[in-house]
Amino acid sequence: MKKVTFFFIVLLLFIPINIKAISASSYIVMDMDNNIVLEGNNINESRLIASISKIMTCIIAIENGNLDEEVTVNKDILKAVGSSIYLEIDEKITLKNLLYGMMLRSGNDAAIMIANTISKNEEEFVKLMNEYAKKIGMTNTIFYNSNGLENSDGIGNKSSAYDMALLTSYAYKNEEFRRIFKTKNYTCKSDKKTYSWLNKNKLLKYDYITGGKTGYTMKAKRTLVTTGNINNINVVIVTLNDGNDWNDHLSLYQKISNTYINFEILNKDDFKILKDTLYTNDKLYIKNNINILIKKDDIKNLKINYNLYNNPDNDNYVGDAIVYLKNKELRKEPIYIEKQKLTFKNKIIKFFKKIF
Repeated sequence: MKKVTFFFIVLLLFIPINIKAISASSYIVMDMDNNIVLEGNNINESRLIASISKIMTCIIAIENGNLDEEVTVNKDILKAVGSSIYLEIDEKITLKNLLYGMMLRSGNDAAIMIANTISKNEEEFVKLMNEYAKKIGMTNTIFYNSNGLENSDGIGNKSSAYDMALLTSYAYKNEEFRRIFKTKNYTCKSDKKTYSWLNKNKLLKYDYITGGKTGYTMKAKRTLVTTGNINNINVVIVTLNDGNDWNDHLSLYQKISNTYINFEILNKDDFKILKDTLYTNDKLYIKNNINILIKKDDIKNLKINYNLYNNPDNDNYVGDAIVYLKNKELRKEPIYIEKQKLTFKNKIIKFFKKIF
C-alpha cells in the first residue's frame, strides 16, 4: 500500500498566567471534545470516589432502560443509608424521575431502584458497571455498588481522576445525560407525592458551568465532578479528597480561560492538503472541525500529519489527519474522498500513478 505523509506546523506565541495551587489529593482538567489532559496531579491514583459513582449509574440507565418505565419501589431501599430522596415501599415513580432524584440530590435509595430496574439486582448491575468501565478505558476503577457508599469494612467504589474524566466525557456525549447533569431544580410526581429537588452542585449558578455531581463519605472525603464550556470547548474537572473543591474548581476554570485558547486546527468547510499527489482530481474532506483548547505558547508545537492511502474502502475512507503536540498524538480525524467524474485522460494518469 502506498502511503504519502505531509506535515503542517502552526506558529504563534502568547504568555501564560499562573494560578494558585489546588488542594485536592488528585485532580484533572480535561478537554472533553478531544479527551486531552490539560493539567492535573496524581491523575491515575485510585481513590474512593463516593457519590460521583452515580455518573456511571446514570449513563448505564439512560443507555439501557426506558426512561418512561414506571418503577414500583421495593424493600431493597431499606438498604440505603446516607443521602436519600425518601422513597416509600410500593410507591410508583418513573425511571426518569429516579435519575433526577439520584443526580440532583444524590439519592442512594434512587440508585438502588435504578440498579434493580436495569438489572435483576444490584450485583448484576455492578457487573454491568465494571463492563462499562473496561469499555470506556477506565483502567484504575472498580465498582462494588451503584451509589458509592463504602461497606462496613470500608470497601467502596474506587477510581482515578483520569478515569472519572473519561467516564464523564463519554456520558456527556449523550443528550439526555447532559440535560439531567445541568438541571438546577426539578419537580415531579409519583403516585403518592410531589417531589421538588434543588441540585447540590452550587456552581451551576455560573453561566459557563454545564453540569456536575457531588460526592462525600467519611473515608473518601469530598469528591466533585463539574463540566463547563470554556472558549466554546467542553471541559471536565475532577477533584478527589478536596476540602476546598468549590473554590478549586472555580480557580481552575479561571486558569483555563486565561491560559488556553480555542484553536481551530482544521475546518471541514475549507479542507485542503497541499502537495497532495494521490488525489489531485478528487475532493477530499473531513466530517468534523478540529478545535482544541491549547496553551497559547504551545501553538508553535502543533503539527498535523496527513496519512493518505491509494486504495479507498467502501466508505471512501482514504486516510487520516493526525494532530500532534510535541510528538504526542492529540486527535485523529478520518479523511474521505468525494468521487469526481474523470476525463479519459485523467483516468489514464491516475492509473499510472497507482502503478508507480
